[in-house]
Amino acid sequence: MGLDDKTNNKTEQATGSAKEGFGKLTGDKETEAEGNSQKTQAKAADAAQDAKDSVKGFVQGLKK
Repeated sequence: MGLDDKTNNKTEQATGSAKEGFGKLTGDKETEAEGNSQKTQAKAADAAQDAKDSVKGFVQGLKK
């Protein structure tokens, strides 16, 4: 996983958390749900990329 991908996923998670918190604070359920969704999608993208990198590392280990 590139540093840019990891940074982008963490930024998206933080943005989603902030949006979710703002929605809770203002009572705006739609903004809260959007933030939660954004945060969840970023976490899933991060986990998928980690899994992909693990497989790549495993394959590289077999080639040695």
